[in-house]
Amino acid sequence: MVYLKEFTLPTERDESGFILSYPYQLEMKCYSHENVYPFKLFPQKGMERLEFEPITVFYGGNGSGKSTLLNLMAKKLNVPSSAPVNETPYMDDYLSMCRYSLAVKKLPAGSLRIASDDVFDMLLDIRSVNGEIDRKREELFREYYDTRETPMEPLRDLSQYEDFKRRIEAKSKTKSVYVSRRLPREMDGRSNGETAFYYFTQKIEENALYLLDEPENSLSPKLQRELAEYLENAARFFGCQFVISTHSPFLLAMKGAMIYDLDSRPVQVKKWTELENVREYFSFFEGHREEFR
Repeated sequence: MVYLKEFTLPTERDESGFILSYPYQLEMKCYSHENVYPFKLFPQKGMERLEFEPITVFYGGNGSGKSTLLNLMAKKLNVPSSAPVNETPYMDDYLSMCRYSLAVKKLPAGSLRIASDDVFDMLLDIRSVNGEIDRKREELFREYYDTRETPMEPLRDLSQYEDFKRRIEAKSKTKSVYVSRRLPREMDGRSNGETAFYYFTQKIEENALYLLDEPENSLSPKLQRELAEYLENAARFFGCQFVISTHSPFLLAMKGAMIYDLDSRPVQVKKWTELENVREYFSFFEGHREEFR
């Protein structure tokens, strides 16, 4: 399914016109080495108009602009995002010169931007909660042994009833039973990679546009392959459209994906087998072919 058809970036003339019409302080910055992000990033790439398929991929090295493109699209399209989008004083001015066209009247309500920061934050939240559970477990262990070693005292009034029940349970039950009844369940028993994969499968629903920023982070090669298959099926059978920034060969090899190589000048659509990083992988394994026999 295609919801987003085109996205147009400001041309070099657009950027120059904006700079010349702005106060001289900005003009000085734009001709210096100071950061005016996202201006001065894309014109030299010859990239003005982007078209989209059910799966579209932005490929490139660090600093190539692939995450910036997703951020710009998320802001311009008002696609929700948990992680904050990088903002500068010039973001709104830049976005005012961006254009897009849809294949539908409006984007589906469930559309979402998912960045690797979202996954990392979720992993840290789980780790934090589980850390508190670990500390609580240690406290309950000590409480169990202390209670068993302390002689029982008679119940004097009802205000002591709950403590009296706890002491009876400590003396009559095993440690595991005593602790498990008082301990919250851990949030997740999976590895980081398994939890990250689960995060994507829970967030991605039918009939929506998803902007995915380097979803391969935290995923093993096996899980990257599984995620690629999951995304292929979601695009093919469940009405999803994906725009993805990645340099994972497993995601680059997705069937039907249109890949923009942001490292080329000008930016070109390429086959995944033509990309530099993929060729490096190929060369590496070719050099070790005999070791696999």
